[in-house]
Amino acid sequence: MSDVVRAAIVQAAWTGDQESMVELHKKYVGEAAAAGVRVMCFQELFNGPYFCQVQETDYYSYAEAIPDGPTTKRFQEIAAKHGMVLVLPMYEEEQPGILYNTAAVIDADGTYLGKYRKTHIPQVKGFWEKFYFRPGNLGYPVFDTAVGRVGVYICYDRHFPEGWRALGLNGAQVVFNPSATSRGLSAYLWKLEQTASAAANMYFVGAINRVGVEPLGDNDFYGTSYFANPRGQFVEDPASDQEQELVIRDLDFAMIDETRAQWAFYRDRRPDMYGPLTEA
Repeated sequence: MSDVVRAAIVQAAWTGDQESMVELHKKYVGEAAAAGVRVMCFQELFNGPYFCQVQETDYYSYAEAIPDGPTTKRFQEIAAKHGMVLVLPMYEEEQPGILYNTAAVIDADGTYLGKYRKTHIPQVKGFWEKFYFRPGNLGYPVFDTAVGRVGVYICYDRHFPEGWRALGLNGAQVVFNPSATSRGLSAYLWKLEQTASAAANMYFVGAINRVGVEPLGDNDFYGTSYFANPRGQFVEDPASDQEQELVIRDLDFAMIDETRAQWAFYRDRRPDMYGPLTEA
């Protein structure tokens, strides 16, 4: 059995309404399936605009149940149709007033495997996320899928190395980081942090960002989605910083064991010395 997994990520621009956004992603799944893709992740809050540029209660209506809401159910059927693992980042309503920034994970036979809730929630100009989301409370799950062990980290989480490490220790072979990040102060970190996290943990990372300026604010989302390998190198070139794009790459999971044997970072960890990190 080959260790090579064909994977996809997609960066898209806001279409103006949720239904057409879902249809756009359905089309991309079809294109990916035709190219032999076996696992695919969408961008943060994929079926809506990045509404966190404003603080308006109207956008609470974008939240839905996971897995019992219509979007998860719809993509379970699509995943089964194409035999593809799908990661769906969405706005989740656990119950009225209890809302999370979440990613659902669906296996290639359409089975709902579980979800990750964004752990670190920013509250700065243009990213008013504490108005919309509670901090995640499900830890750092890793999902056994038809293609291997898949983890998820979401956008602002990427600035915190602890979760990357937890996902690695939990057995992740590929971690997807769906995001909504705009040009400005942190843009130079985009190609730095996630490649470094891939190297530090010796697994693959799929970094996804939306594109364009949306009507809700000045954030200019710059795409540049990419895959990084366990040595922290790009798997081919990153995507456009302007245009929608379906990014398809072959990930050789054999590189994970090879790199860990060479670098042995997990062997040489000293968790007995890290206690003060959780006491500060």
